[in-house]
Amino acid sequence: MTSSNALVQVRDLEKSYGDGNAVDGISFDIHEGETFALLGPNGAGKSTTIEILEGYRDRTGGDVQVLGVDPQRGGLDWKSQLGIVLQSTGESGNVTVLEQLTHFANYYPHPRKVGEVIEAVGLSSKAKTRISKLSGGQRRRVDVALGIIGRPRLLFLDEPTTGFDPEARRQFWGLINQLKDEGTTILLTTHYLDEAATLADRAGVIVGGKLVDIGAIDDIGGHGAKVPLVRWQQEGFVKEVRTAEPSALAARLYAEAGREVDSLEITRPSLEDIYLELVGRHSRPGSAQATAEDTA
Repeated sequence: MTSSNALVQVRDLEKSYGDGNAVDGISFDIHEGETFALLGPNGAGKSTTIEILEGYRDRTGGDVQVLGVDPQRGGLDWKSQLGIVLQSTGESGNVTVLEQLTHFANYYPHPRKVGEVIEAVGLSSKAKTRISKLSGGQRRRVDVALGIIGRPRLLFLDEPTTGFDPEARRQFWGLINQLKDEGTTILLTTHYLDEAATLADRAGVIVGGKLVDIGAIDDIGGHGAKVPLVRWQQEGFVKEVRTAEPSALAARLYAEAGREVDSLEITRPSLEDIYLELVGRHSRPGSAQATAEDTA
């Protein structure tokens, strides 16, 4: 396995449960300083893959290196370089936000200042509030704060903005961009495709345990997936054409009709459109399904 600036290297990764593969031979790198989004429907194998990278689950086959270490053999020094924001936590909530973060900061050799982290996640007014008294979105911000308090080289964000309102999500995006500017490498999973498009440099799409596409955000789905769609009504029928020159086609239709064209619209495919097309194309009966242990 060779890649000069890859903090994460995955080659032919497999994880089997009984007769099925939750993860079926996937390979990818995550380069230092980039944000990489791992996308896929529920049960695709994303969470299993991340848990293997974090060292919480053993793999069945393949090779994995995270920060130059096999996660199955990572010790405390290795773990101290990781930040992890899980989908949910088991925190009791019987301490305040300030107490919880102060406690966790003591686990790391070079933690961030607790006050700065609390401010960064928008919880300054709740610093002395017990976590059990916080709303779901506020607790999620505590999860994020715990993930970044240790100043990690590699940050895992598993559905980080679940429960956030739109304003809170955009504030969180600003925090992630700040971390990127500081050089933090980030692995993100999210069901919000606008979030992936905003934050990620590259993405991989997993369907049925297989990596079906990978590349820069603007390249996912291939060139053809980005071609705009022109749709209009003519003589009572809906017509549509994909073309790289939608404005020229619209002008020609107008000239031919000699008037405004009925229901004319030009649609440029979003990342969500492309993602849904990929998932639909590669989903099939009998594909490998993750077990109940792999919920996302």
